[in-house]
Amino acid sequence: MSGHSKWATIKHKKAANDSKKGKVWSKVAKEISIAVREGGSTDTSQNSRLRMVIIKAKASNMPNDNIDRAIKRGSGDNEGTIIEEISYEGYGPGGVAIMVDTTTDNKNRTAAEIRALFSKNGGNMGEAGCVGWQFTKRAIVIIPADGHTEDSLMDIVLDAGADELEQDGDMFTISGPMESLSTIVDALKEKNIEAENAEIERVADNSMALSKDDARRSIKLISLFEDHDDVSAVATNLEITDDMIEEA
Repeated sequence: MSGHSKWATIKHKKAANDSKKGKVWSKVAKEISIAVREGGSTDTSQNSRLRMVIIKAKASNMPNDNIDRAIKRGSGDNEGTIIEEISYEGYGPGGVAIMVDTTTDNKNRTAAEIRALFSKNGGNMGEAGCVGWQFTKRAIVIIPADGHTEDSLMDIVLDAGADELEQDGDMFTISGPMESLSTIVDALKEKNIEAENAEIERVADNSMALSKDDARRSIKLISLFEDHDDVSAVATNLEITDDMIEEA
């Protein structure tokens, strides 16, 4: 899982910075509203998607008041604004695959802006399905390494459905099938271990190595996508190395 863990680490570091500016909370609020609307319930015991998004919200230290407001918007108090989920697929510099998931109230604007980011930064937006087949949705949970060992964590998360665990610096990345997210988080909580990030992510089935220049340009493009207000997640099959994490 080496490439997957390293990419999750990069995204987590970036998310920590964005949280200070409220970007992550704003994006997660949209996801909460959609989860309520699509799931038809504000009860997390009946709406598994809402439960998973709230786990993600709390892992990013989103205040309960913000969560409650997002739930209310999703249940009808949205003043006529309709938020849609749309995914865009394409290729970055060197032909690396990129998936961009968005939540937007103006799909025409968002499509034009995502296309422009691709074309102005050495990439190319493709048709639906052009790269999506290369990814699988997985549960990804990140926790601090302080005081924990791989063996001690394995004992906790394997029974909860996790199938991979890797340490990268001061973080452990735990992953498993997408339906295992809530059980992994709950198993950790039972041992008083709080996740710093917990969400469903697209994970590439196979990674692609690029030249250093193309890799740098691809990471720049992905960062531009992640900075976009309508983008909720970005996935790539770019092979990640330690020096890329240091530069990210």
